[in-house]
Amino acid sequence: MTKLRQFPNFYSPSFLGPINCKLPIVSLSALAFPLSLPVFPIMQFFPDIQKIQYEGPESRNPLAFRFYNPDEVIEGRTMRDHMRFSIVYWHTMRGGGADPFGPATAERPWDDGTDSIDNALKRVEVAFEIFEKLQVPYYAFHDRDVAPEGKNIRESHKNLQRIAESLKAHQKKSGVKLLWGTANMFSNPRFMHGAATTCNADVFAYAASQVKTAMEVTKELGGENYVFWGGREGYMTQLNTDMKREIDHLGRFLNLAVDYAKKIGFKGQFLIEPKPKEPTKHQYDSDAAACINFLRAYDLVPYFKLNLETNHATLAGHTMMHELDYSGMQGMLGSIDANTGDLLLGWDTDQFPTDFYLTAQCMLIILKYGGFTTGGVNFDAKVRRESFEPIDLFHAHIGGMDAFARGLRIAAEIRKEGFFDGFVKNRYRSWDSGIGKEIESGKANFDTLDQYICEKGEVDKNESGRQEFLENVFNRYL
Repeated sequence: MTKLRQFPNFYSPSFLGPINCKLPIVSLSALAFPLSLPVFPIMQFFPDIQKIQYEGPESRNPLAFRFYNPDEVIEGRTMRDHMRFSIVYWHTMRGGGADPFGPATAERPWDDGTDSIDNALKRVEVAFEIFEKLQVPYYAFHDRDVAPEGKNIRESHKNLQRIAESLKAHQKKSGVKLLWGTANMFSNPRFMHGAATTCNADVFAYAASQVKTAMEVTKELGGENYVFWGGREGYMTQLNTDMKREIDHLGRFLNLAVDYAKKIGFKGQFLIEPKPKEPTKHQYDSDAAACINFLRAYDLVPYFKLNLETNHATLAGHTMMHELDYSGMQGMLGSIDANTGDLLLGWDTDQFPTDFYLTAQCMLIILKYGGFTTGGVNFDAKVRRESFEPIDLFHAHIGGMDAFARGLRIAAEIRKEGFFDGFVKNRYRSWDSGIGKEIESGKANFDTLDQYICEKGEVDKNESGRQEFLENVFNRYL
């Protein structure tokens, strides 16, 4: 049956004021088509929004890029290849704007509010229209974002595999690829004590089955990575927690995942996403350093890198620049979730990044370590609860993409001039010769160091770090 669904008022790109778009919504179950044969309705859910184009810094068109020019070459790569932008399915397609103090506010005319297969298939249509019109090459999802949970785990697996057929058909039609897949092992009450770190062995087995299927689907869809985020892998009180046993179980779980990836021939990169708290008081994957130490302890370094998020870095008491640099110097920088937090609120707000200073710092470190290979700039960000109209999804992503493109331009200019590299090199010049070179080369020991400094009598005079001067220089590029 075909019925008319009315879009909420939003402003058209022609600035003609509010418009009402009445679009036919077709029940996919009524079409009775074989699942193996993809069907792509000719209607559009955003008929008044064309493919977003680059118009340059002077553009005042809110539905155009001012800085993101996909084909522009910077440091030998196109912007498209530098960024590898990805849209997340959870916030963009499933986020409704609910918070602890009120229900969802988002107006999503294509969504009938049910968790049916038909509704899930309809979301796929909308999602890929958004991906294509924003010209993003990638998307990412949790298993429960794209497919409803069934009455039992077998039915849940079947639902995911069914929706995956539609995703695969749309990927083939559009050219949009899967950056990474993952399993949601934190929302359902069964995971209240964790998944891999649970006190209940049945839950561990359930999580393993869920990851097994999610990995299979990710492989089938050509996913370039598979992410583990330990949403509830932590504790609320140590009075009821065997920390060693829980962390050992987490190490065992990830090693089992590595074994299964080898078995099925999944060649994608495994990623871990650090976060110190929320929803647990203390999560075991608290920051980059903790994750890397854990990976080393359980012989997982050859198979894993990190997926870093700005808002998580802030919650850990770090800057994103710190987390990126620490991961990069350890050879563990894999990908990023692009967002920011609100320092006045202090929790994981997942806001779209619009600060050129932040994005320039991010891109400066990413370029320092050679850029992304399988990773990318994944917009794990959601529109505000008050930004409830469908067009706000476009404004948010355009702003985030432009912010990172501007950050890339700034970072490339900084690297081209080389001022900061020169300053840092000069600051550490005492290590390039003499006693410093002996220390770094391993020739010095406590006896030789004692003899050296006793003969010298006192250290050479320290020089100013010139922080304020350097921050002023950085600001010139903005």
